[in-house]
Amino acid sequence: MAQNFAHGNYSHTQKKARNSGGGRTPRDKTRRDLSQNFLVDRHAVNLIVKAARPHGLILEPGAGEGALTAVLARQEDVEVVGYEIDPLLVAKLRARTGLTIVKGDFTKAKPPKEPFAVVGNIPYSITSKIVDWCLRAPAMTSATLLTQLEYARKRSGDYGRWSLVTVESWPWFHWDLLGRVGRESFRPVPAVDSGILRIERRPEPLVEAGAAWRELVELGFTGVGGSLRASLKTRYQGVDAALRRAGVERDTVVGYVHPDQWITVYRELHG
Repeated sequence: MAQNFAHGNYSHTQKKARNSGGGRTPRDKTRRDLSQNFLVDRHAVNLIVKAARPHGLILEPGAGEGALTAVLARQEDVEVVGYEIDPLLVAKLRARTGLTIVKGDFTKAKPPKEPFAVVGNIPYSITSKIVDWCLRAPAMTSATLLTQLEYARKRSGDYGRWSLVTVESWPWFHWDLLGRVGRESFRPVPAVDSGILRIERRPEPLVEAGAAWRELVELGFTGVGGSLRASLKTRYQGVDAALRRAGVERDTVVGYVHPDQWITVYRELHG
C-alpha cells in the first residue's frame, strides 16, 4: 500500500530581478512564479548523475532548460521522460533533444506501473509535493533530488536531528545527503545553497504493520511531556525496557532519536 508522508514546503528566497525600467519582464515573473533556478554548472550536473546511478526509466520533474536532461539521456540503458510546466521550455526541449517532454504538473502525473526512478533539479517551492508524490508511488525505486540545502539536511539527519517524515517513512525508504551545490551554480542565483538528497526504497520493509508503525511515530512526535518516553508512556506498556534496548536515554527529545532506534522500540513494543 502506498504510504503518505506529507510535510512542509521549502523554497528559495530569490533576489528581485530588475530591468532597466525598474520592473520585471513577463519572463522574469514566470521564472519567479514557477520557482525557476536553472542549473548551469556542468560539475554540479555530473554530481547529481553520479549520485542517481541512473538506469532504466527515469522521470525528471522540472526539466527546465535541459542541462540535466541531456546528460541523463546520454547514459547507457536509460530512458528519460521530462516534465515541465513552462510551455516555452517544453517546446525548446522537445525541439532540441527529441525526448519525451510532458507539459504539465509532475505532481499530478500518474506514476508508471513499471519500476522507475526520479532525478531532478526540482522547483523548490513545491519540494514537499514532489517528495510526497515519490513516496506514494509504489514502483518508484529511488529519487535523487536537488533541493534547498536546509531541507536536505533536515530530512537526512545531517543536523543530528530527525524529522517526522523521515522517521515515518524509514521502514520503506533510506534518506541520504550525497553532496552540496553552491548557489552560484544556478541562474538566477538563489539566496541559499542546495543539497543532493537521495531517497532509496528498501528491497524489503523493516516493519510490516504500516498503520501500527505510523501510530507509534506520530504519538512520539506529539511532544507530550517533552521526551519520547513521556509521549509513548501515554499509550504503551513496557516503554522503559524498549528504550533501554534501543539505547535511548529516558529524557531524549524525540528529534534526536535515530530512525533505527525507532525500529527497535517498535519491535519491542509490538513483539
